[in-house]
Amino acid sequence: MENHDIECAIESILFVSGEPVRRSRIAAVLGVDENDVESAALRMRDWYSFERRGIRLVILEDSLQLCSSPEFADQIRYALETRKPPRLSQPALEVLAAVAYFQPVTRAAIEQIRGVDSSYTVGLLQDRGLIESCGRLSAPGRPMLYRTTHVFLRTFGLESLRDLPDLPQVEGGDDARQGIQNAIMELQSHI
Repeated sequence: MENHDIECAIESILFVSGEPVRRSRIAAVLGVDENDVESAALRMRDWYSFERRGIRLVILEDSLQLCSSPEFADQIRYALETRKPPRLSQPALEVLAAVAYFQPVTRAAIEQIRGVDSSYTVGLLQDRGLIESCGRLSAPGRPMLYRTTHVFLRTFGLESLRDLPDLPQVEGGDDARQGIQNAIMELQSHI
């Protein structure tokens, strides 16, 4: 397949899907190497951005997704008569930062970092699709483990978890709660 054909096929697959699609899946369907898919995706991402198109190709770890350009969010909301999603509260950002930096993590570990009950906030973040359960810990009670999702990456404009800012070190020790507070400030700058 030629580069143009690969790009057109990727664009069609992502447009119809509406959800992230794994690069390996696209490569298998097109009968090309995964590196060819990655190269095509990078070219497409740059072209959409350079041409200031109404859509963007977003690279999310091992997946690709088409989404609308952020500069047209107000027009899209108005045209579709949708409300702007509510901003994340401070407790939600704290839980999200704890999950992002320490995943997979149990709710008990999140509560230890925060010092308060986090049941409601964990459920809220799951409902919004920012975190998901990813198994159970092999320990008494088999507590649920949580991790971030592609929605988290897309919301914060990250391609992968490696793009998270480093967890800030706290002077005088490794106080996880203060480190998380500093990390929240970093994450808020990405919203």
